[in-house]
Amino acid sequence: MASVQEAVDVDVPIRVAYDQWTQFESFPQFMGGVERITQLDDTHTHWVTNIDGVKREFDAEITEQHPEERVAWTSTSGEAKHAGVVTFHRLDDARTRVMIQIDWEPEGLVEKAGAALGFDDRQIKADAKKFKEFIESRGTETGAWRGDVQRPS
Repeated sequence: MASVQEAVDVDVPIRVAYDQWTQFESFPQFMGGVERITQLDDTHTHWVTNIDGVKREFDAEITEQHPEERVAWTSTSGEAKHAGVVTFHRLDDARTRVMIQIDWEPEGLVEKAGAALGFDDRQIKADAKKFKEFIESRGTETGAWRGDVQRPS
């Protein structure tokens, strides 16, 4: 399993950063390789990705979500084994640290070579920077879902 982590400080209040991250359908605007995400219901999404010419589709479930704290998801079916968690940390009234961790199972020679060469680390750094630019240029979120999802015990 490959794993990458990145933190980015954004110049928006924690509520704005968190609310934007709950808008999965906006991910293609700042996340490289994500062509489309369809929100099926409060806790289920369908992803279409194309990374270095390798197209994948998979379904994911939001496994944990707590307003202004964290959003976690994992793939449930399809061509990619993928999971992620994003946590939000208030720095002050107008700044938030967003910490992103993505875990996935590279398949095939191209993906395994890319993971070994650190392409994935560079991609998540670029995506974090794009999220910062996206949310700071807007100054407000495109929408919000403030529900709470508990991890099953």
